[in-house]
Amino acid sequence: CGMFEVKAAVRGEYAMVLDFYDRLTDGMEHAEFPPGWKKRVYPTEDFLRESIARGELFLGRLDGAPAGVMVLNHISTDGYARVAWNVDAPAEAVTVIHALGVAPERQGRGLAKQLVRQAIHIARTKRQRALRLDVLGTNLPAQKLYTAMGFQYRTTLKLFYEDTGTTDYLLYELVL
Repeated sequence: CGMFEVKAAVRGEYAMVLDFYDRLTDGMEHAEFPPGWKKRVYPTEDFLRESIARGELFLGRLDGAPAGVMVLNHISTDGYARVAWNVDAPAEAVTVIHALGVAPERQGRGLAKQLVRQAIHIARTKRQRALRLDVLGTNLPAQKLYTAMGFQYRTTLKLFYEDTGTTDYLLYELVL
């Protein structure tokens, strides 16, 4: 495994990021534990474009080629307000991880763990109080990853997203 480098994507990389998510979504559709994403429904083109423009989309490259992605921002779905979090903090003091994925052909090499480590580093640098996220109830590898990285399971909620409809999501938090 070569050098894995994570940096904020820039505007000129939008087409590459969109293509990466398209390939990721197609590649994971028939996986044992699919993320439930639907191409261009989640993540949407606008979400990716806006995340890049705000410096919130991070691209991980392995030997220069895109291998992983994630979005870090302060936006959460309405359900987050119903959770008994460990940290009572305003939205701007909490980083939420979205759309974290690793190219199917690069999985099993610890790249997701490196992306999460980078998310923790970025959040700490910005003096955030917590990192939060939700995981599709059937996505066992993601659940194991976040638990192994120190995130605490908080609750399971029925959440609605365009790509999955209303279904069970497990919510996790890492106090920083």
